[in-house]
Amino acid sequence: MAALLATACTASVALAQTTETAASPEKKNWFDDPFLQIASGARGCPVPEGPLYTEAERREQIHSRLERGTTCWLAGQCADSNAYRYDKPLAPKVQAALATVPGARRSSVWAIIQRRWIYLQGCVPSEAVAHRLERAARAVPDVELVVPDLMVGTHGKPPYAVAASWQASKDKRPPHNKTNNE
Repeated sequence: MAALLATACTASVALAQTTETAASPEKKNWFDDPFLQIASGARGCPVPEGPLYTEAERREQIHSRLERGTTCWLAGQCADSNAYRYDKPLAPKVQAALATVPGARRSSVWAIIQRRWIYLQGCVPSEAVAHRLERAARAVPDVELVVPDLMVGTHGKPPYAVAASWQASKDKRPPHNKTNNE
């Protein structure tokens, strides 16, 4: 009887996990927004999800993206009638500017570029490095706004959505125990 109950419980858990996985809709970078890793020096930094959307979220975003892209041009703030067309040419410029920031190598930082806005996500060793990264991104021509979603250190809840693969690997790790050597 106990073996039958254990088998039933195991099957129930497996079914729940399968249903949960099947129920989560696939997320993709539907709009091909640039998503770059600038530095990878902070081990254990939560990896951002990036510009991933479900099909339903993509449909919700289409109208607002068209509107925001055109509004920039109508307001005379963009030479191009679509602000999102700046993103791919901006990507290498932003990456080059951020890579030269002192302290960047000790950080793990990613950048999402959408309609001339730069979202900086990841972990930095200090507030000073965070401010330097933000200033460097703002200095790139054609950047309209910089959103610094950076955390000092690698512990705590990040101010950005975390990649599902990173979260899954974290859930499998044993809890972090500090020692006197840390």
